[in-house]
Formats: sequence, C-alpha cells, structure tokens
Amino acid sequence: MALQGPIPVEFATVFAHGAFAAGVFEPVRDFDASSGDRFVQAKDKATGQPLWVVEVIDADPAARDKTAKVKVAAQAQPTLPAAPAGMLFVPVEFACSAPTRVGSTCRPRCGMSCRKAAISRSPKHSSARH
Repeated sequence: MALQGPIPVEFATVFAHGAFAAGVFEPVRDFDASSGDRFVQAKDKATGQPLWVVEVIDADPAARDKTAKVKVAAQAQPTLPAAPAGMLFVPVEFACSAPTRVGSTCRPRCGMSCRKAAISRSPKHSSARH
C-alpha cells in the first residue's frame, strides 16, 4: 500500500462545520509504559514531545459521531482561548503543521492529531445565537 500511517488532512476537511472544545487538554496515557497507579504520558513518535488530547464537538448536524478527540504534540500543556460571552463551549480551530486524521474510516475512532498546533477561537462560530 502506498499510503501508510496517518493521513494528512486540513482541519476544515475533518470539521467542515466547525468544532467546539468540550473540556481542557489532558495528558495522553501511554498504556504500554504505565502500570497500576504509575502514569506515563505518551510521546509523539516523530517529535518525542508529550501528547495532549481534548475532546471536541463536531458542529455538523448530520455527523454520525458528535464528538472526536484531537491530539496535540507540545512540550507544555496547550490552553484554549476563552469562550465567547453567552457560549458554554469554545469554538476552536487547530492550525497544524502536520495534521493527520486518526482512523481510516472513522470506525471505531475518528479524530485529528497535530504537531506544532496553533489553537485559536474559530471565527465561524464567534458569537452566541439568540
């Protein structure tokens, strides 16, 4: 097979209707290195940087899976921009230097993985709708 591993894609391709952060970035557990109460954070295979994950809500009304996880490789825990007034969730966009979709068919999991991500508030959903 010519294409192996993660598939490079743009954020707007994965989340055409936008996405909302549903929480904060959490460290990704390295299940092979962790044991019992000993937590070891996973590292990006290419850069060696720690991996962080945030759950996002897909704004596509026809989306089969309403949530996905976005992983980001970064030395320090990434932070999200503030939510706009009147909104519970932060509309986000991830500008990735090497974006990849996780999962070949979005079954059993679909998400996005980024290296050197810039996280910003999405202009697509910049204000609350009344």
